[in-house]
Amino acid sequence: MQELKEITTVTLVLFAIIDILGSVPIILDIKSKVGHVDAKYATAVSGLIMLLFLFLGNQLLNLIGIDVASFSIAGSIVIFLIGLEMTLNRDIFKSGNATVKSSSVVPIAFPMIAGAGTLTTLLSLRSEYQLYTILVAVFINLAFIYFVIRFIPKIEKLLGDTGINIFRKVFGVILLSIAIKLFSKNVALLF
Repeated sequence: MQELKEITTVTLVLFAIIDILGSVPIILDIKSKVGHVDAKYATAVSGLIMLLFLFLGNQLLNLIGIDVASFSIAGSIVIFLIGLEMTLNRDIFKSGNATVKSSSVVPIAFPMIAGAGTLTTLLSLRSEYQLYTILVAVFINLAFIYFVIRFIPKIEKLLGDTGINIFRKVFGVILLSIAIKLFSKNVALLF
């Protein structure tokens, strides 16, 4: 019973940090630019990034001389630019050379799904919970991520053009706020 409670807790923590439902407008925006988002590929790559970071996160960052705060700041800048793009309806990330595979990795798999928040949360969870519990929670979240990305065309149809546009602007502002919060929190840690 305790194990189930811990799996539920870790799953919900990761679900809140990943916020795949909040990423729907961004995924729709990327889909409109490249035509399709590969759900399997985006889920697999984000899962691989999460698992690598779960097992080797601190070592990888130390190896290349980057601290968690710097990593988080870099992720916040990418999120900020995506938020600006959505809010102002301007292209910052040009899609000229973008492919379905590359767009499924950046910015969907990283930094949206397996971003700085998710990766630092995994490091924190590692110190509090058993590895098995975290792995089960990661795989539950990956299944949900796949489901949302896979059915993005149905979500798009349900919302319609006006709904998507409103959703996009609102979540653009939310993304800007998240980016500023992440940036300010981590800049304070650097100095």
